[in-house]
Amino acid sequence: MADVATALHDVSAAIAVAEQAAARAPGSVTLLAVSKTFPSAAIRAAYAAGQRSFGENYVQELQGKCAELHDLPLCWHFIGPLQSNKTRIVAELAHWVHALERLKIAERLSAQRPATMPPLNVCIQVNVSGEQSKSGCRPDEVLALAQAVSALPNLRLRGLMCIPEPTQDSAVLAARFGLLRQLQQQLADAGLATDTLSMGMSSDMAAAIAAGSTMVRVGTAIFGSRHYG
Repeated sequence: MADVATALHDVSAAIAVAEQAAARAPGSVTLLAVSKTFPSAAIRAAYAAGQRSFGENYVQELQGKCAELHDLPLCWHFIGPLQSNKTRIVAELAHWVHALERLKIAERLSAQRPATMPPLNVCIQVNVSGEQSKSGCRPDEVLALAQAVSALPNLRLRGLMCIPEPTQDSAVLAARFGLLRQLQQQLADAGLATDTLSMGMSSDMAAAIAAGSTMVRVGTAIFGSRHYG
């Protein structure tokens, strides 16, 4: 899987270029390799090329890959919507959860996090585009949810996440990403310090980095087109 290593190198180089263009410090943006629907062999190839953080959208797939790749010191990020009946698996396996949008889910994750593990890193997903079909809480709900989540004993609120609507309009993208950064500042003003803005994917990574992203979620540009079974 030499192509995975080459693609990782190219994506990392693109991140470095975007950091420089945005006057960001080198290395200030973390690459999360989104490995959903790809086999464990692809993750092993990415690991061999230096990648350590991987994102999964489906609970059963996360569970299977954790078992298959238990010999590797990987950092697992759960980035998909999470149902209340599947929180225990994620609480026991993941290091991060990116798509938190309801307090009930946060409470279950905190209650089910094993005492032997460090607090679960979480990001609140915000529906920055206002689409009815899009997951995430409304912008005006973020502060109250963040305050409630930050009080839970086994979670660590790290920041915010968004998935804007697909668009070629750079001004729209900048506005969507800018809103997430403004909301992070709102949290800071309320005394909730966070360090993560999870925004930007293969198609809009540079725009996200220009707007302040600290973590980009890239799958297609690393692993290729997805094949759903």
